Amino acid sequence: MWKKTILTIILILAMFTCFGCQRQEAKHKEQDLVHVKSSKGEQTKKVIYVMVDSLMAQAIDRGIQQKELPTFKFLIDNGQYHKDLVSSFPTMSVTIDSSLITGVYPDHHRVPGLVWYSADDKKVINYSVGPKEAIQQGVDPFLFDALVNLNGKHLNQHQPTIFEDLSRKGLKAGSINGLIYRGTKEHTLSIPPWIEVPTSLPKEIQVKGPDYMALGSLTNPLKGTKKLPDGVTRRIGINNQFSLETANYLITENKLPDFLYVYLPDLDQKLHKHGPSELKGVKEVDNQLHSLLQSFGSPEEALKKAVFIISGDSGMTQILSEPENSKIDLPSFFKDYEILRTGETVTDDTEVAFAVNETMAYVYKLNTDKSLRDMAHLLVTDPRIDFVSWKEKGWIHAVKGDPAKEVLYKAGGKLVDPYKQNWTVKQNSNVLDLKINTLNKSLTYGQYPDALQRLYGALHSHAGEFLVVTAKPGYELADRSSTTHAGGGGHGSLHQEESLVPLIITGTNKKPQYLRIVDLKSFITSLF
Repeated sequence: MWKKTILTIILILAMFTCFGCQRQEAKHKEQDLVHVKSSKGEQTKKVIYVMVDSLMAQAIDRGIQQKELPTFKFLIDNGQYHKDLVSSFPTMSVTIDSSLITGVYPDHHRVPGLVWYSADDKKVINYSVGPKEAIQQGVDPFLFDALVNLNGKHLNQHQPTIFEDLSRKGLKAGSINGLIYRGTKEHTLSIPPWIEVPTSLPKEIQVKGPDYMALGSLTNPLKGTKKLPDGVTRRIGINNQFSLETANYLITENKLPDFLYVYLPDLDQKLHKHGPSELKGVKEVDNQLHSLLQSFGSPEEALKKAVFIISGDSGMTQILSEPENSKIDLPSFFKDYEILRTGETVTDDTEVAFAVNETMAYVYKLNTDKSLRDMAHLLVTDPRIDFVSWKEKGWIHAVKGDPAKEVLYKAGGKLVDPYKQNWTVKQNSNVLDLKINTLNKSLTYGQYPDALQRLYGALHSHAGEFLVVTAKPGYELADRSSTTHAGGGGHGSLHQEESLVPLIITGTNKKPQYLRIVDLKSFITSLF
């Protein structure tokens, strides 16, 4: 989802600021290359995790069948291939990456979505950006939240990341273009002058990350050593080529840390534009993965020296075209409410706020006497809405359809799901497609994988009274300034099409305890 993060606003700033200024080279201060190399020696296998944004198993299978993805085929033939790794919820990169790096859902890591409302700050937190928001609200809030607050404040400071855990074990770690990077080592984000001048951001921002940390041109330890594609037209280095060339350099120069996280963002942008059937971007990833393996001398040699973990973060559904009424306009349901508009400040009169995450949204009850149930029933009458959920008096409610059907559940109880989680469920379990066996007290999931825990995680991820709203496949939710994807692809919801992603593991016979993204942190640490 980097397409919809700080990078758009950076490009906007570039168009309106000092293109004619002389380029000011930031003085290189990072010492990552001095400290990053594993102290365990060359004989110890390294672990390389490649996160391919919006990679889907359907595309991999189709490409292999058409004999167009030789690298994916090689990795699958020589390892494990799982097609049903369960993502976090909402299925947006910032929340998913937080779950991967911390090993917990949002009720513990506290990053609720790409967009959410902070009751403490009384404002909408938005790590994404579109031109409308930039004009209406200004650029400072977006950049400050994305660059400073996300890792430094919003991500639960009491929930250790994999980088922090590995450091405590005396192991080295690295992150290349990872959005969630908090670690134990000091790093400096250098803000380019053409961003700094029209904003109040300082020239340098001190952050903590792993031993090796690259985030495009904001912090690039190879600056002055290797020329990388990090200009304005290449999204300041947040691109696949920057990520792969950096990883290849660490491999060929024998500077690999014990664990290296590599983020590849480009595929997501292509799928948002063209839809999930797009295969061109997957072919490009296949070629890039080949170059990564070849950096070891050969693909066969690569599997001897490293464990490779390749996964997607979320799936996508095909969004219908505009004539097919694909956009669900949330403000239209709340015409009688005082709605918080982009760029405005919450007042005592503000009744409702929206935080839209494509096919999922949070709807906040602020200063109104109307109940969450009343607000939910305004929405469920629309046949494009999948379900609406909220928490109340220790129970989670979910309703769908017209007339509305309802299920209630809470943590604890006699029903045990496939992940050994215990629940109590009342009323219509079909709302969340739950399969309950009363004889053996078991519960299994249908079209919403790990639905109870993932929905619980979103509803307990931050303070406030709010609804969780999801759209049916083919539709997406929108506020007045939302970026939409009619005719393209979208994600965010709890539905299996957007929640199940591929996982490829080579170089080890070990497997995660469960096929969920929250279980990968413990799996990775077990490899050491």
